[in-house]
Amino acid sequence: MMFGKSAEKRLLEVSRRIGKEKEELLVAEEQLVSLVNDADEARIRSLVSETALSDNAHRDASRQAKNMESHCQQIRNEICRLEEFQNELLDKLKLEKK
Repeated sequence: MMFGKSAEKRLLEVSRRIGKEKEELLVAEEQLVSLVNDADEARIRSLVSETALSDNAHRDASRQAKNMESHCQQIRNEICRLEEFQNELLDKLKLEKK
């Protein structure tokens, strides 16, 4: 019975962490949309002006968007890991209650 209480506490903590990660993902994805739009605009400016400065701005904006996409993927991976752990805890609780 002691394991059940411990598993329940861990389950609540994992659930809280999943919620926190999902909130962080929403913010990061909003930022990603903005960065992708900025990169697209910089690409168009670079094509129109054909200057080294505009080309650098385009590369910088694209790099920022790629970095944010990578960050979003890291958050998604963490959410998946936490959800798998949550499922394992739920399975343990089910087995214990049988």
